[in-house]
Amino acid sequence: MVIPRQTRFAHITKAHPCFNEKIHDKVGRIHLPIAPKCNIHCKFCTREISECEMRPGVTARVMSVDDAIKHVEKVTKEMPISVIGVAGPGDALANEETFEFFKRVNEKFPDLIKCMSTNGLLLPEKADELAKLGVKTITVTVNAIDPEIGEKIYSHVIYKGKVYKGREAFKILSKNQLEGIEKAAKNGIIVKVNTVLIPGLNDKHITDIAREVKKRGASLMNIIPLIPLAEMKDYPRPTCAQIEKARAEVEKIIPVFRACMQCRADAYGIPGKKDKHLDITPASHY
Repeated sequence: MVIPRQTRFAHITKAHPCFNEKIHDKVGRIHLPIAPKCNIHCKFCTREISECEMRPGVTARVMSVDDAIKHVEKVTKEMPISVIGVAGPGDALANEETFEFFKRVNEKFPDLIKCMSTNGLLLPEKADELAKLGVKTITVTVNAIDPEIGEKIYSHVIYKGKVYKGREAFKILSKNQLEGIEKAAKNGIIVKVNTVLIPGLNDKHITDIAREVKKRGASLMNIIPLIPLAEMKDYPRPTCAQIEKARAEVEKIIPVFRACMQCRADAYGIPGKKDKHLDITPASHY
């Protein structure tokens, strides 16, 4: 008998506030902003050092691995934390600090769930290592699988020392995303797929993404609204009705997470309840 993926991983997802809506306002997580470099350019993305903006790609400062470990030590004494993760402000897999951090934090905090977010470009070659380092959950952002759509979302990718643009760039990214999801899932890592809904561009394409990522081994999908910035600053923000329609359609294919707060790269605490983020100047400065 084949045991459903959700059942096999229930002991992990029941403790992860970004994979389980029932505990979203009950337990906390820590995002460690130790990964500033990125290897792709999404046309809606702007990474910022800021205390004010509340969105992905933003942090008050970039932490060293040493500072990140100290931060985990401090926060876990102050509040109930079940998950520690690397969510930027760039791509986790494009930064060697991510791997050093997971190695050290797994030795020091073996009971906490290790998590990370990625664009997936390097996931096929890093999935085995992540599993060995104790990473249990990964979020991969997949905004298209159709090259005609994807080339309009991504400007370029940097892969194996070379810059690729346009459709060629997207084909490399998409191939690696799907292969990476499959490889991570086969390594026993729970994969959630984030998809940014961009009205008039990929809104009719999201069920196609859902079918493909489910086939590759993803367990959960999260449809999030476009925040119009950078080259997509003139695109309309999706309405609540558009988001709900997409989620309802996707839910017929794969489970959907509906409580995403689109958190900062340095967020910590209980999402949407007792959430905090770093100060620009660390306390150790004084």
